[in-house]
Amino acid sequence: MAIQESLDALLAQAGERFDVGFEPLDVDGLPLQVLGINNMQAHLDTLIASKSIHNPLKDLPLWAKVWPASFVLGRFLRKFEPQGKALLEVGAGCGVTGCIAARYGFAHVTVSDIVPDALFFAKANIVRNGLEKHMDVRHIDISTAQLPEKFDIIAASEMLYLDELHRPLLKFIDRHLAAGGKAVLCTDWVRRKPHFVKLAEKKYAVTSGHVGVRSCDAENGEQRRMYEIHILERHA
Repeated sequence: MAIQESLDALLAQAGERFDVGFEPLDVDGLPLQVLGINNMQAHLDTLIASKSIHNPLKDLPLWAKVWPASFVLGRFLRKFEPQGKALLEVGAGCGVTGCIAARYGFAHVTVSDIVPDALFFAKANIVRNGLEKHMDVRHIDISTAQLPEKFDIIAASEMLYLDELHRPLLKFIDRHLAAGGKAVLCTDWVRRKPHFVKLAEKKYAVTSGHVGVRSCDAENGEQRRMYEIHILERHA
């Protein structure tokens, strides 16, 4: 999907369905603007009142939420010497991880999802942050996609929550990971899936680790959350 629209045109189109606005974020000193839905609760109330929620995983705008795992993964990707490498983010939502990766120097970043609204918001974020030359947006269903190219890094945050995604995800990685490449998956510790690792180890060397993140809640109390990261490499 070529990114050709102006930001004004993108926002005008988004405004036809959502009350939207950009939120400034800081990622290790790198400024980022992320488009979100203003007053999310009112939006959810409208969906409920109109009886539009049939499948919460598909009908709720989970793609519009900036999940903390996106930041954890985006920062972690710096470790893979990004210069000259191509990265594909699957299940990207509004594309935060991909934007962070592009800021850290990946030669090209493709962000993908199966939800059209997610891809639209991702496109707006790319344009707002001036990353059009380094990024593109695609509709990719990992269960069926046969892409013409392979990628040095395939990344995903919070994609392991559904067990039925595990096998399609691994098959997708097998089809599209370049020789010597790595797949990097990040998920909140409370949603970890140990059996995914056992399944992945049948074909890949899997390195798993944990990243702790400190934050403050609404009452300024410090919280620490743990995130699990898996790195998949083909067996030698």
